[in-house]
Formats: sequence, structure tokens, C-alpha cells
Amino acid sequence: MNRQPRTLFLASALALAVATGSVGAMAATASQEVTDARQESQIWTTYALNPYLRAHDLKVSVASGKATLTGHVAEDVNKELAKEIALGVKGIGEVDNQIIVDSDYQPAKPGAERSFGDTIDDASITAAVKAKLMWSKNADGMTTNVDTRYGRVTLRGAVQSAEERDLAGRLANNTRGVVSVDNQLQVNPAQAGVMQSGKRAANEAGEVISDSWITTKVKSTLMYSSNVAGSAIDVSTAKGVVSLSGRVSSGSERALAIELAQNVRGVKSVQSRELTY
Repeated sequence: MNRQPRTLFLASALALAVATGSVGAMAATASQEVTDARQESQIWTTYALNPYLRAHDLKVSVASGKATLTGHVAEDVNKELAKEIALGVKGIGEVDNQIIVDSDYQPAKPGAERSFGDTIDDASITAAVKAKLMWSKNADGMTTNVDTRYGRVTLRGAVQSAEERDLAGRLANNTRGVVSVDNQLQVNPAQAGVMQSGKRAANEAGEVISDSWITTKVKSTLMYSSNVAGSAIDVSTAKGVVSLSGRVSSGSERALAIELAQNVRGVKSVQSRELTY
């Protein structure tokens, strides 16, 4: 008597289970596809940022933790690098490296439109140069326009003296990644009043600049510089007096490190007896 309702109930329960299972399977598939896409994007972005791989035409596909790499490179070391980068991405357990090594392969030459990696590099250089100018006690970076393309920096704006113009050029030229500097800064003594007011404000602010701020900016300036091994130099500051210690490769590198430290706003003097070569 209750057989038909029971049969209907079981049929409904079975249909619900199948539907629920299908939804779960669909959700799991969608989740895996999202993971695959994220991993592909992470690998490709790393290739695009890597100076040894960005110019090569490399392609990446990921399926369930397996990355397949295709394209052309000129040397075995680049093929191996591409594989190691892919394996370094979380969740990638296997790499099918189908990249072809062709000693005659010529990466595409830079065109009018910069690659993603070149754009990031240029933006980083611009930021570093601007930062060094803003931290400088002798250059008014806030009125200096900095533009970078393929590592070539162009400086535009006005400065009070030829000395400031030369200093800005040296700071830019010693920045990591810079290929050349086109210093178009104009010496305009007529703006001396405005610039002197800004410098007086900076000097007044310098009286309350903390030692920790100075230490951080000196370290950053050294790290940004292409001709100084910033990581090998220890920096400490006490009441505006900066102490440099460590070992550098030459007397010119030591002199440059001292000059860069002296140029940072708030620095009263630099002690370098423990900076040797």
C-alpha cells in the first residue's frame, strides 16, 4: 500500500544524489581550472620579468599540477631556467619541458611597444631615481621629471646650479639598471628664491629626522646603486652621524658609498673607518 510513495521517494533521493554529485564535480572542475589558470599566469609573469627569458617566445599550459613548456631558446641554461621557475610555483609537481634549444635563435629586438618586463624594469628605475633625488639634501627631486625607456633615463626640469644638475645626473647614472642618462635639467637661477625656501624647510625638517629613517634611506640608496655592493655594507646612525662598515672591492667603490651616504637628507657626517677594501 505504501510501495508507490516509497518508490517515488527512493527515485527522488537518487535523482537528488546524482544532481548533487554533478554539481560537486562541476565545482571541483571549475576550481581546478581556476588553479591551472593562476599557475599559468604566475609562471608566465615570472618569465616576462626575468631578463634572461623575457625576449624568448615561451608558452605555458598547466593541467592538474603538470606544466607544459614550449617555445625556443638559444641555450640549454635558459631551457633549464624555465623548468626550474615552473617547478618553483606552488602546486606544480611535474614539468614537460618541450622547449627547443636553437643556437641560431635570435630573440625579437625591442620594438616601439615595450614588453611587460621592460615596462616593469623602467618603472622600477624611475621610482629608484626619484627616490634618490627626493632623499637628497642637495637636489630638489620634487621638481625633476624622470622618464625611463629600456633603461635610458631622461631628466627634465629646473635646478638652481650646475652643481645640482651634475649631482642629479650622477645619482641617476649610478642607479641599478640604468643604461644611460640624458640630463636635460636646466640651470635657472631665477628660481633660487623658491628653491631656497624649499631647502630651508627641508633643513628644518632634517633637525627632527629620525636616525632610523636616515639609516633606511642610506641603505636603500646603496642598494639602488649599480656601482656599490649595498648588501655588503652595514649602516648605523646616531644623532645624524652615519657609520659605514664592511668590505668593498675598491677605493672608488668606497668613495662612492661615502658620497651617497653624505648626500642623504638629515645626514650630518659619515664615519667610514670600518669600511675597508
